[in-house]
Formats: sequence, structure tokens, C-alpha cells
Amino acid sequence: MPIPTPFHDRTASLCTSHRWTDWAGYCAVCSYNLPNDSEYYALRHAAGLIDISPLFKYEVTGPDAAAFLSRIMTKNIEDIPGGRAVYCCWCDDFGKIIDDGTVFRLDKDRLRVHTAEPMLAWFKQFKRGFNVTLEDMTAKIAAVAIQGPTSRKILRQITDVDLDALAYYRVLTVQLDKLPVLISRTGYTGDLGYEIWVENAAALPLWDALMSAGKPYLLQPVGLDVLDIARIEAGLMLNGVEFHNAAHCLVELQKSTPFELGLGWTVDLEREPFCGQRALSAEQAAGSRFAFVGLELDWDEQQALYAKHGLPVQFNRGAWRSGVPVYNNDGSRQIGKATSGTWSPIVKKNLALASVETRYAQNGTVLKIEYTVEYRRETVSAVVAPMPFYNPEHKKT
Repeated sequence: MPIPTPFHDRTASLCTSHRWTDWAGYCAVCSYNLPNDSEYYALRHAAGLIDISPLFKYEVTGPDAAAFLSRIMTKNIEDIPGGRAVYCCWCDDFGKIIDDGTVFRLDKDRLRVHTAEPMLAWFKQFKRGFNVTLEDMTAKIAAVAIQGPTSRKILRQITDVDLDALAYYRVLTVQLDKLPVLISRTGYTGDLGYEIWVENAAALPLWDALMSAGKPYLLQPVGLDVLDIARIEAGLMLNGVEFHNAAHCLVELQKSTPFELGLGWTVDLEREPFCGQRALSAEQAAGSRFAFVGLELDWDEQQALYAKHGLPVQFNRGAWRSGVPVYNNDGSRQIGKATSGTWSPIVKKNLALASVETRYAQNGTVLKIEYTVEYRRETVSAVVAPMPFYNPEHKKT
């Protein structure tokens, strides 16, 4: 049975929809209101507050902490200076992704890893020969994300730290309303935003301080349904949807490599040996079979399909993760799959994230995607488009 997060006493009273889900064994809000339009527009035009406590958190300490993580991960963690956060992934010996996440360099010999799946057992396999200590901090640290254009203005109300100096993907220890917290300029929405990490005992005072400071700036709590829409608009993949932990896959076709997922920029090949290095070097030389792309569905063709049945265009109010086939331009051959998608209220398009054969991955390529209307499987055109779909300038400024 899912257990409450440290913020549950606040989120439960605000969740008028009573829609919850199990996230890593914790109760997580799907949507605070029905419909959840206000949550979406708060996130994109003001600010949203998201409970992200269920993320797994591991502290890695000791003289070999950075070298140890560099042995596991595709990115060279030893090159990361203090106060930096990085996104990275890690693979098995065959270069297939196990998981992705963020790594914080808190000090020379102290780092923290955040993951979607429990990874302690996987990390411990590589401890031999390294002077490190691994500690699972998941149950000890609460976390909340404040995301959106007004998020910085809200935080300024409760701290005297110069947040303009906290650059994108940087980490800082600060006082928020006299509460000691770790704040990172990170997020999963593709917008300006911060993630705040705090000991469980300070979780509720932190929530209250943020909501109070955020009231004049239209801050609202936001559930996972809206977060799912936002991460697709931002072109961000999700473990268990766009890729799967290779250790859990039953067949090779279910596995992915960083290059196939557009994560080649996270792979540092020219360095000390790391897990999957040989396989990834061979793939880089030979080229990848698949590529990760964004698709924009043709609106006129969608309208035409519904018109055949005397219906107006209909679409889900939230994101979908069911997975549908993608075909070449004449529809004669399946060349990939769309793993998730959504109607984007801010981009005003029907979007999808997909994995397709590499030769079809160039921007502007017109493909076909399966589209069901009144239980009849049809196809509509879908154009390969640059990602992220939504990329506001204020995200990094």
C-alpha cells in the first residue's frame, strides 16, 4: 500500500479530485482539480508546486565518490565542479540504458544521485576497489519543485540569496523562510524552475512558506497529469515509457542505448573505462538503428477523419502513453513507434515523442502515425519537428 510523502498533510486537503497514483510506493496526486486546466495554465503562465519526494535519492561520499560514479555512468563525473548538477544516464555492459537521473556535486567527496527506479543494488555491484559509502536518503529527504515564469519572484520573497546568480543546472544551500534547504536550478517541465530538497521535519513549513509567498503570484499545486503534458512539450523522456530498464526487458527490442534516445551528448567515451563503453564506442562508429524524435500531427487530416463520422475533433485532455505504430510516408511499412503524446495548449498542436529508424529522423520528414477514430484504425501525417516543442527563453536566463 502506498505511503504518504512528507507533504501529504497539505496535498491531501488540496486534492479535491481524489485522484491519486502510486509513485515508487508513495501516494502521489494525479490532479488536484477536475478539470485540471488551472494547474496547467498556472505552470505555464505563473508557477506550479509539485511534490517530487518519491524520487530515489542516494548520497555517495568518500575520496573515490566521483571516480566511482564515473565508473558507472556515461558522463565523466570527475570533471563536474562543486555546486553543479548534471543530467546523465548509465548502462549495462552492452551499452543498454538502465536508468537516467541527475547528479549533484555537493562537495569534492560528496555527491547525490536522483533516480526514477531503486538503484542501490545496481550501484553496489561496482563498489569493489573504491573508497566510498552509499546511503539511501529517499525516506529522509523531501523534495518539491516550483516551476514556471514567476517561480524566481516567489522564492525571492523568502530568501535574501541572489537567485539571479544561481545559473541553470547549479546547486546551492540556502535559507528559505529560515529553513535550511538545498535548491537546484533544475526541473522536468522545460520552464524556469527550481527543485528544493529538505529534511522531512521541515517539509510542511517549507510548503506553507512557498504557498504563502506564491499567493500574489498565482502559485498553484500541480499534479502528475499536468507534469506529464509539460515534459512532453519539453521533449523529455520518461523511464518506463520512452525507454525501459534493460535489466527488466524480456527481449532486445525493448532495450535502448543513449545514442538511440538522443542522449549522445551525455556520453564521454574518451576517458577511463566505464560500464558499456566498448559497446557504445562501436555504436558511435557504426551508427544507431533508431533515433528519438518529436512529431507534430497534421490537424487538417485529424479533422477530416472525424468528419467522416460526423464528429468534431476529439482528443484526450491529458497525455497518453499507450504507444502507437509510426509508418513511412506512404504507410507501407512500420518504421518506429510513438511512445507518448499530448495536445499542447501552449503550442496549439498535437504532439508525440517517437522512436524511428534513423534515416527517417531528419527534421521536416513527413511520416504517418496510427490514429483511431470510432474504433477504426487510420493514419494521419506527422512531421518530424525540432525539440523541445516549447522552449521559453526565460528557462535559462
